[in-house]
Amino acid sequence: MTVEGLVRRVVIVGGGSAGWMTAAAMARLLMPSGVEVTLVESDAIGTVGVGEATIPTIRDFNALLGIDEHQFIRETGGSFKLGIEFVDWGRLGNRYFHPFGTFGRDTRTLRFHQLWLRRHHDDGRSEQERLEHYSMAALAASRGRFGTPSSDPNHPLSTISYAYHFDAGRYAMLLRRWSEAKGVRRIEGRITDVRRSDRDGAVASIALENGTEIVGDLFIDCSGFASLLLGRAMAEPFEDWSHWLPCDRAIALPSARSGPVLPYTRSTAVRGGWRWRIPLQHRTGSGIVYSSAHLSDEAALKDLRAGLDGEAVGEPRRLRFIAGHRRRLWSRNVVAIGLSGGFLEPLESTSIHLIQTAITRLLTLFPTAAGWQAERAEFNRQSVSEYERIRDFLILHYKASTRDDDAFWRYCGDMRVPDSLARRLDLFRAAGRIFREGDELFSESSWLAVMVGQGIMPHAHDPAADAIPALSLATQMAAMRSALGRAADQLALHEDYISSCCAAASAVDASSPDVRWPAIDPSRMAAEP
Repeated sequence: MTVEGLVRRVVIVGGGSAGWMTAAAMARLLMPSGVEVTLVESDAIGTVGVGEATIPTIRDFNALLGIDEHQFIRETGGSFKLGIEFVDWGRLGNRYFHPFGTFGRDTRTLRFHQLWLRRHHDDGRSEQERLEHYSMAALAASRGRFGTPSSDPNHPLSTISYAYHFDAGRYAMLLRRWSEAKGVRRIEGRITDVRRSDRDGAVASIALENGTEIVGDLFIDCSGFASLLLGRAMAEPFEDWSHWLPCDRAIALPSARSGPVLPYTRSTAVRGGWRWRIPLQHRTGSGIVYSSAHLSDEAALKDLRAGLDGEAVGEPRRLRFIAGHRRRLWSRNVVAIGLSGGFLEPLESTSIHLIQTAITRLLTLFPTAAGWQAERAEFNRQSVSEYERIRDFLILHYKASTRDDDAFWRYCGDMRVPDSLARRLDLFRAAGRIFREGDELFSESSWLAVMVGQGIMPHAHDPAADAIPALSLATQMAAMRSALGRAADQLALHEDYISSCCAAASAVDASSPDVRWPAIDPSRMAAEP
């Protein structure tokens, strides 16, 4: 069937997280209506398999499939993630935390951070009352504790969110078993040829090394950096963003567990790039992302080994990449999902999310009749927009650094950023205003955490915050910090939570009266002397 027809046969090229997440979603939502799904992969071709940290949206994907969270954690050797600790990013010796969830509690008319800025401008209390003191996730992480969100909006735990760390290879195997049980057909083999239609240029079939030919209506390219279908066969151009995101190399080198399993990822800025640390139950995921223009491969590996928490497990795995994306991620009857369509470094753990949103987008726009032009155009528009917004958030981390001890960091500090990011920075520097565009991934809280964490402080705050008497504001914000701290102290240690097989009951009783969530009431306080 050609690119203009109804889709009945979907062929997924490549396994790994991208391939098997796509297969699982299609098995759940499309196969019951008669769509056939075939996945082709070769055991001889490895997957990248280093993306072991995620963001909270992964929970929605697992819930869609009906995968039990406790089973998932057990089978993937996983742990829970409350956010990312950034070390030495703003400057040497600086640490800050990008938490999942929200900061403080908004009033009816003001964002909480405007009240915090008012306190900072009045008393210069940014160190005594760090933004992280008003984050449930950050406080729990600092104590090595974990708990699930409360459904009670008056409890501090209602503001927490979480994601996972897991072994990506084990996750792919879990999804493979799930998908095959639902009827997805897996074919083992190496692709030797991609055959295109003479009439419209669509992919008609793929040929395997053993002579097997696989025909399909829609082909999903999950072949990783190789981009066998979209990049090679369709020759779709690549939009290069390396001038903004200059890191183009990575080395992954897992290490033995050392110390407790912490509920957060750590990113440490180093010469030429940054190192990651991802705690799993059976090992620690470790690696370095760096710019080959500023650091040699040998020096990067030496620095990585020197920074490991425990003994190295296995051999180093080297990756080369360019930040950016294919100009179109859906061309004719080929859709790229995952690394075959683009790559944004794992600084904020967005790789799995980009797979997930591409799958959701494709299923939402899945062709149901002849003529796919509108669906393709909208898929590409949304995909490029998502890449651009995540790109800006990643660039922020580099641009906001004031480090000048290394040529790489000097380059990042001096580079001109996209106009879309420049506008955000100007608005925030003026009076702390943050605007989230449409359904973009990163929330106002995320932008706030990174900008403040790396030392960008607004010159002013929303004037509406000045209507609140200073003493009353100080008293109620102290009560807020106290409630958050008490709630964090009552959570289970993260390792104990995991050891208990992720018991369904919350580690904190949401009805406990000593951890009520205090609201700031500007109308009441404005009437006070």
